[in-house]
Amino acid sequence: MSWSLGIDVGGTHTDAVLLDAQQRIIAHSKQPTSADVMQGIDQAIAAVLAQVEVDRGAIRRAMLGTTQCTNAIVEHKGLQPVAHFRLGAPASLAVPPLTDMPADFRARLPVRLFTLAGGYQYNGEKLSALDEQAVRRQLLAVRGQVRAVSVCGIFSPVVAEQEQRVAALAREILGVKTPVSLSSEIGSIGLLERENATVLNAVLSGVVHTLTDGFRQTLARQGIIAELFFGQNDGTLMPLHQAQMFPILTIASGPTNSLRGAARLSNLQEALVVDVGGTTTDVGALCGGFPRQSAMAAEIGGVRTNFRMPDIASIGLGGGSVVTVNADGAISVGPESVGYDLPQRALVFGGDALTVTDIAVARGWADIGDAALVAHLCPAMVTRAAEHYVAMVEKCLARMNTSQNDMPVILVGGGAALLPMHLKGASEVIRPPYAGVANATGVAIAQVSGSVDTIILPGDESLESCLQRAEHQAREAAIAAGALPDTVAVIELDSLPLGYMPANAVRIRARAVGTLAPEG
Repeated sequence: MSWSLGIDVGGTHTDAVLLDAQQRIIAHSKQPTSADVMQGIDQAIAAVLAQVEVDRGAIRRAMLGTTQCTNAIVEHKGLQPVAHFRLGAPASLAVPPLTDMPADFRARLPVRLFTLAGGYQYNGEKLSALDEQAVRRQLLAVRGQVRAVSVCGIFSPVVAEQEQRVAALAREILGVKTPVSLSSEIGSIGLLERENATVLNAVLSGVVHTLTDGFRQTLARQGIIAELFFGQNDGTLMPLHQAQMFPILTIASGPTNSLRGAARLSNLQEALVVDVGGTTTDVGALCGGFPRQSAMAAEIGGVRTNFRMPDIASIGLGGGSVVTVNADGAISVGPESVGYDLPQRALVFGGDALTVTDIAVARGWADIGDAALVAHLCPAMVTRAAEHYVAMVEKCLARMNTSQNDMPVILVGGGAALLPMHLKGASEVIRPPYAGVANATGVAIAQVSGSVDTIILPGDESLESCLQRAEHQAREAAIAAGALPDTVAVIELDSLPLGYMPANAVRIRARAVGTLAPEG
């Protein structure tokens, strides 16, 4: 029998679930997230294993969803020094690399920038030949000073040959183990946003290696030797080697894990999901059981990027959000939160802070802590505070619902019990079993995926033929990631004519998912 372990690290709690071979939850745990993330993971694993007798050797797969890469960017911690090569001179000299990054963010980023000859036109013709000698000189100049390399060429998603040549030179001069991030493998059309995403991916290379090594060692301490997977932001998994190549794809994986877990726990494929944590509430939409993808450029720490991201709306509302009653009687909720200090700070636990958890208990919606400790609260104030934070969620639901009709709403997360079972804009409100660990469930049951995002010039070839080729490439990519061929299905296939380009250029996107192949 083969078992799976799913772990999701949030800002307030670290959740874990243990699934049997039929993907049924047989044990689950919610532990405070620690300053040392691995300590919280270790405690969550230990708590799960204490609940059930299991041969630890039978736990063959461990899946992790984490906010570590997001935090590293926002906090500027653990970022690796990078040499970044833009291939686009002389055409792109007027707009230097990282131009649209916030100045304070760019100033703290450990990146050496080089703009060299190269790049392509939209139809694949060369703008300029790659100056290999210049690439070699710059690589030799930074040898011993940088730990990773990033490369971004003009229209490299159309032709990636020059980027790949720079990668080969980087490994030749800096060492074969040097992480190299290529924009053609990360972002889509749009030079500055794709370049930003590629640089961020490169500076995260050290963070993800520390994370993967720590995760493996933490599991080993618990007697678990398992194949490792990481949750990525489209609601699917990527194997360890892929996570080490594309750490940026783990950003926003937490909300997507919750959405996938909500779909599984509720058996709904089309719904809105409200994930209530300790500090924030995330609202997303399920389309075919997977998170709806955003059509907008994503911002990470104020930096615009154009790699895929889930369509998630976040508000500063959670179980630890502080409720303030002003002198004039006006009520405000959040964004200040007691976070993982909730068990010590909330009134229902004998603390000194009035939180959303206290309001929900006083309102009779939640059974948490000691209700007698909030019995003194003014009923009118409690009602107004509850209406205030519920309205925050309802406003978010209205913004995320692109349908003309009300949709089912699934409540998940550690704070799912803080909301009532009737919400404006919801055709029904569902709080499924194990709602509190939906995020860990989502990463534990996730499938693997493959995707294609490219620009084609149809010429004499029909659009239908181009779409079929993209569909085949996405299927092959999913199989290469570890999916069983017979289970692979294409869940996204669309085309977008690029009217601002000549020659009837079309952008094609395809995504396929499949079930992980059994070991052995």
